[in-house]
Amino acid sequence: MKLHILAVGHKQPDWIDTGFNEYVKRMPRECSIELKEIKPEKRVGGKTAHQVMAAEKARIGAALPAGCLVVALDERGENWTTVKLAERLKQWLSEGRDVAFVIGGADGLDPAIKQQAGKLLQLSAMTMPHGMVRVLLAEQLYRAWSIINNHPYHRE
Repeated sequence: MKLHILAVGHKQPDWIDTGFNEYVKRMPRECSIELKEIKPEKRVGGKTAHQVMAAEKARIGAALPAGCLVVALDERGENWTTVKLAERLKQWLSEGRDVAFVIGGADGLDPAIKQQAGKLLQLSAMTMPHGMVRVLLAEQLYRAWSIINNHPYHRE
């Protein structure tokens, strides 16, 4: 199984890449994380947020692996606990289906991406920098993996 993280944005600060890569390298081969950076649409010529999101939607759609479950990160999505994420991860592993987590750009995700998603997931009700979301998501996926495998990383 592969966990894809499709993130609109590129050229993150080194500390974002370092933090993200720390959790990626901890994941086992049978549940690896792969990052696909999506080029953000430039805000030139008076483009509206809707136009920007529509352009990014096309890029996200082209990068989505075929047949995967899409989980869109959205502030209005379901607010799961880490244990609930672990339960879902265990379910996805048993189904043998890849999962793509989609992180939108500065204007968010196009409504069509949210409709296409099998789940809308909220990491926090607070607004966060998109690079930070990558790190937080990777850490939570690793933590969920550790819960499933009774690894001492997670403590209750």
